[in-house]
Amino acid sequence: MMTKADLIIISEAIFTGLSDGPEPLALAVKDNRILEVGPKEKVLALKGDDTEIMDVGEKLVMPGFHDAHLHIMLGSLFSYYCVPLSDTNSADEAAARVRAYADKHPNDAWIIGTGWDHTAWGEKEFPDRYVLDRVLDDRPVVLLHAEGHYGWVNSKALAVSGITESTENPEYGVIYKDDKGEPTGILIETAISLATDFAYDFSKEQLGDMVRKFLDQAAALGITSVNDLYGSRAHEKLEAYSVYKEFDEEGRLTARFHLYPPLNGQIERSKELRETYSSDKLQVAGLKQFIDGVVTGYTAYMLDPYTDQPDTKGEIAYTVEQLEKWVVEADKEGFQIRFHSIGDGAVRLGLDLYEKAQKINGKRDARHALEHIEVIAPEDIPRFEKLGVMPSIQPYHMALMPKESHTTRVSDEKHPYLYPNASLVRSGAVVSYSSDYPIASLSPMLEIYHAITRKDSTLKDTWNEQEKVTLSEALKAYTINSAYSVFREDELGTLETGKLADLIVLDCNLFTVPEEDILQTKVELTLMDGKKVWEKAPAEMTGSKS
Repeated sequence: MMTKADLIIISEAIFTGLSDGPEPLALAVKDNRILEVGPKEKVLALKGDDTEIMDVGEKLVMPGFHDAHLHIMLGSLFSYYCVPLSDTNSADEAAARVRAYADKHPNDAWIIGTGWDHTAWGEKEFPDRYVLDRVLDDRPVVLLHAEGHYGWVNSKALAVSGITESTENPEYGVIYKDDKGEPTGILIETAISLATDFAYDFSKEQLGDMVRKFLDQAAALGITSVNDLYGSRAHEKLEAYSVYKEFDEEGRLTARFHLYPPLNGQIERSKELRETYSSDKLQVAGLKQFIDGVVTGYTAYMLDPYTDQPDTKGEIAYTVEQLEKWVVEADKEGFQIRFHSIGDGAVRLGLDLYEKAQKINGKRDARHALEHIEVIAPEDIPRFEKLGVMPSIQPYHMALMPKESHTTRVSDEKHPYLYPNASLVRSGAVVSYSSDYPIASLSPMLEIYHAITRKDSTLKDTWNEQEKVTLSEALKAYTINSAYSVFREDELGTLETGKLADLIVLDCNLFTVPEEDILQTKVELTLMDGKKVWEKAPAEMTGSKS
């Protein structure tokens, strides 16, 4: 007896991911799998008495988005439990926002905020704690910079955290101090954890609420899989894997979580985590660590000195010897590794580390990755394909920062290699896309728009127009290539018979609308594991049971 479908979706525009454009097809789902993809007549033969039929007309049907680099708990914290500061125009305006938030949340022990950027205010110097003290001196405040690598705190936060003039800088961290040796209220890199270890004291119930809020947002945006990467030593207190496991066991995960705990030399602990989290919706996929910092803080590691601060090339988070030891050890144990690597020096070092592991352990299909890649030496571009290393790119990042934050800090010869995209996509390497949420919005449409237009934040000017990609290339980077990044291309990432039924329906056909309309495109239906986890407006979609 022929198996009958639970759901059949008919569209004039189904993007399977197997070709470069959509096709008029139908798709059948049974339980959690795609039963058939093909011509309408063939698929409708799978209709049974209880089959739901959805004809969505010209709307695009495609695989669910797979965000290959984000931070679930940090994202929920910043989105729902923080003072939003990204649209402030001065330190005083940010402080006033903190005061207003504190008044509305009198029971919050700490006031946490995010998104401020002194360079966007036109300031070269960081703000200080006294600006915050003037508006709130009796409750601790910690405000994370837009890039997540700096913290701004008030005097009460310093006191609660035990930070004084005699507190020494932690490894790969800086406590900014004035001429008298007093902390100014700015904490760099790992120094942020001196405050956040106290601020991130959340109950299990609060952590669960953060996970639920993330899942709701992801489903509405058509995101059915994510790679949840270690966020840095500043945010280790937010790790909530046990909460994820409860959601998984209770059938409440509406997106697949691929976890990347820290690469830190604790290999037995990493192996335990890999064994503990190994379901089809929750699994340890690899390990992640930082090679360098960010360009705006002169901590991105460059091959040459910064042009506006020639006494430094930036720095690396750990010694080369330490990184090499960790990489070789983890690679030998079969772990995939992902490195934060923004400067061209960090990119080269990352590639060198992976090459070293290959020489020692032998070459395998490791799919190690480098994250961000904001500056690259052209001679390193072909090394990705040669070594089997994946570039992991966030296309909107090039619009997130003012151009001057990069163009004034590297030589003119390097300008064509700022925020590379197409050159990597077409190099033969497999490139995945992501948001780096909450550093940027979780919306895949934002990333896709900037990938194909290269528009900056004004939506008028472009960064390195030669790095534009096609819509098809962008969608594949956000679906099948991200599935490849976690060794799941046989289960996820394209619409094919037998694959897991993770798919979405958009409210238009991205291939026929003007580029600017991509930013307004919404998801109408999200299917994950064959279940409807988001449905925007069923009354607007032609559907019937027959």
